[in-house]
Amino acid sequence: MRTKHIIKNILTASIFLIGMCLYAQEKKLVWEENFDGEVLNEKDWNFELGDGCPNMCGWGNNEKQHYTRQNHRLEDGFLVITAKKKDSIYTSTRITTKGKKEFKYGRMEARLKLPLGKGVWPAFWMLGSNISEVGWPMCGEIDIMEYVGREPGTLFTTLHTKDSHGNSKNTRKAPVEGIDQGFHQYAIEWTESEISFFVDGEHFYTFEPENSSEEVWPFDQPFYFILNLAIGGNFGGNDIDDSIFPVEYVIDYIRVYQN
Repeated sequence: MRTKHIIKNILTASIFLIGMCLYAQEKKLVWEENFDGEVLNEKDWNFELGDGCPNMCGWGNNEKQHYTRQNHRLEDGFLVITAKKKDSIYTSTRITTKGKKEFKYGRMEARLKLPLGKGVWPAFWMLGSNISEVGWPMCGEIDIMEYVGREPGTLFTTLHTKDSHGNSKNTRKAPVEGIDQGFHQYAIEWTESEISFFVDGEHFYTFEPENSSEEVWPFDQPFYFILNLAIGGNFGGNDIDDSIFPVEYVIDYIRVYQN
C-alpha cells in the first residue's frame, strides 16, 4: 500500500477518464470521500457498534460479528476494514453517513477490493433516511454491492422494498470476471423512475417498475451510505473458515454525482 497514490492515480485515470467524460457534461461531483486523513471524518461518518442487541441481535441476519471502532484504519488514502477472530469472538467495523450525508438521485459509486474466504460478507449499500419513522423494509434498501465468500466470483445487487421483501424479484446474482482479484468499481445510476447497477462501467441490472407506489418504489427520498464487513449469518453462511482471519475489505473512495 506504500505505492497507493501512484497506483491510485493510474488506475483511477484508466477507469474514469473514459467513463466520467460521458457524465461530466450532465452531472457534477457533489461529494467524495477519499479517506486521505489519518482518522475517519466523523462529520460525515457514524460508527454502528456491538452485535445489534437488544433491538436487532445479529443485525437482523444472525451475523456473528461484533462491530467496534478498532477494526479499521486509514492508510495511504484507503479505508481498510479488518475482520478478526480472537478466542470465540469475531470483530469488524460498520460505518454509515446517516443524518450527515444523504442523497436523492444521481450516480453513486465506490472502488473496492473484496475480502475472500468462506464466511465473509462485505457490502456497500444504502438505506432510506426515514428508516427511524417507517422502519425496514418500508424505508427501502439499495444494495449496490454484496459479496459472500461462499460463492466466489459472484456479485449480488438487490433492492429491498415492502413489496419485494421475502423474495428476490428485485435482484440480480451473476458471475463477474475478476471480481475476486484487485479493485473494481461498483455504481448505480438512480433517477425518478429507475435504478441501474454497473460494475467497472458495464451494465449489470436495472429496476424500472411500472407501479410507483410507496410499497414498490420508496426510492423518492434521500438515502444514506453504509460500509461494513459482516461475518456469517443467513446470507454470509455459517460455514466460516477461521483460517482466513484477519481479512481485509479495502475501500478506495466513494463519489456522488448529480445533475
